[in-house]
Amino acid sequence: MEIQQKATLQEKRAAKEQRDLSFEPVATTAPLRLTREQIAFYNQEGYIKPLPVFDSPKAESNRRYFDTLLAQLNAMRDGRDSYAINGYHICCEGIWDIVTTPAILDYVQDIIGPDIVAWGSHFFCKLPHDPKSVPWHQDASYWPLSPARTVTVWLAIDDADVENAAMQFLPATHRLGPLEWKSADRPAVLDQEIVGIERFGTPVADELKAGEMSLHADMLAHGSTPNYSARRRCGLTIRYCPPHVRALDANWAKQAIICRGEDASGHWTHNPRPQGDDLTPRHKPKSIGGN
Repeated sequence: MEIQQKATLQEKRAAKEQRDLSFEPVATTAPLRLTREQIAFYNQEGYIKPLPVFDSPKAESNRRYFDTLLAQLNAMRDGRDSYAINGYHICCEGIWDIVTTPAILDYVQDIIGPDIVAWGSHFFCKLPHDPKSVPWHQDASYWPLSPARTVTVWLAIDDADVENAAMQFLPATHRLGPLEWKSADRPAVLDQEIVGIERFGTPVADELKAGEMSLHADMLAHGSTPNYSARRRCGLTIRYCPPHVRALDANWAKQAIICRGEDASGHWTHNPRPQGDDLTPRHKPKSIGGN
């Protein structure tokens, strides 16, 4: 049994090393929501921001919903922190509803096409005076997926600005392939940190008002500083890919929602809308990648 487990682990590592982490430019000719100029900018720089999604009343509703989830999580007193609501789109009806919002899917369709799989979600909640940074990293380097065709939506639950540690992008780094990294040596949400980050130019802050969103490519280098302010900074990341992307770990394919179109191959499991909000610890892969 032990030999078998070691062999399986070696196979997974070998498959991960053979992933296609290249960037494929978007070639959409008739976009639904984005302009052709925005798509050209995404191809060149790796992100688009800000994009309107929810009006003020709905943005406030999203904030109250997250506040309720966080209160439920804290009441469980099981050691999980404000970053722990990770992957619950398949067991929380409110998250499922946000993930499948038509306006969000229209933007995503302009990037990845009409067949849309959501395989991950994660509330990145930096509380006031949170000492943790998210070191500079590339999301796809963490994920057992190939090819690298995931686009991330970062939906602002709270206003995000430089003062309260808005995410930052390093433009055009998505076209450089995998960048060298080391283990982070300071309090951090993730353990990877790109080496020699100053080589890649001036960062751009992903400043958003609550209810707005951004899009970024899965190989774009990004990160965020500690939140030294007295204001919370929460955003919901949602990971979308076309169905031809493959999960090299079969468990990852089981946490998906087929949001639009179809997956003719049946590789991705479609999880229907759940009833209620279940935040109990579950055995599921993590949607790793930090913001």
